[in-house]
Parts: sequence; structure tokens; C-alpha cells
Amino acid sequence: MIKRSMAMAALVLAVASGTAMLPVTHVQAAEAKVDCDLKFNLSGWSILYKHAEGSGTITCNNGQTSPVKITVVGGGLTAGKYRIDNGKGEITHVRSIQDVFGDYVQASAEAGVIKSGTAQVLTKGTTSLALAGEGEGVNLGISVGKFTISKP
Repeated sequence: MIKRSMAMAALVLAVASGTAMLPVTHVQAAEAKVDCDLKFNLSGWSILYKHAEGSGTITCNNGQTSPVKITVVGGGLTAGKYRIDNGKGEITHVRSIQDVFGDYVQASAEAGVIKSGTAQVLTKGTTSLALAGEGEGVNLGISVGKFTISKP
């Protein structure tokens, strides 16, 4: 009984200290890191309510790729009409392209006339989406909303 208790205590200590050996497949799965890039075009408008739609392509460093639909909705003190061409995004902390799809929280302050640019970091749980793009239009205000990436 004492030997069994000591063996159990040693196992608990090994697991707690991280020295317990796990099968290789579990270690590899836990360390799997996939980064994805988003290329997109987007156009929209805002008058208190914000709405934009666009499309793009997601390409991941594990070879996965997919066309995507982008929708932005929200509200705040905003007014304007705008377009982003050749926007780019970097998506991190995903295990596969399936983790990319869904709603990202968006908060932004916008001020642009004619030629304007944007840079934002959005989150969805532990997944981060960093956006950058240049476009045309007039947009002024502060808004909160969601940026949705879905399959077309």
C-alpha cells in the first residue's frame, strides 16, 4: 500500500511539474500552430448604423484555402460611405481554417476623406485578426460592432 501511494504521489508530481511523458501525437497536436492570411475587398456605409459587405480569400500556412464572405455590422456615432480595395489581414492562434470562420469583436474610430486607410486588431476568443487596408470615401465617427467571416 505504501509503495502504491508513493508511486501515485510521484505520478501526480510529475504531471504537475510537466515532466510526465505524453504520447507524441498529443504533444504535436498541442503545439500545432496555423497562421492564415486574408485578402479582401469591402464597401459599406454608416449613419448611426454601420453596414459593409465584401469578399475575399483565406490562405493558411498548412495549405488550406477558402473563398470567404465578409459582413460588418454595428452602431455608434458614425456617418459616411467607404470602400477598401486589396485589404489584408493576418489571422493567428488557429488550429485549422475552420477556426477562422465566425464573428470577431470590432471597435473603431474612423476619420477619412477621399483617400483613407485603416488598421485594426479584432478578436474571437483566442483568435486574433489584424486588418490593414486603403480605400476611398468619407467616414467619420466611433463605432462598435462585429466583423463576420463566413463561407459564401
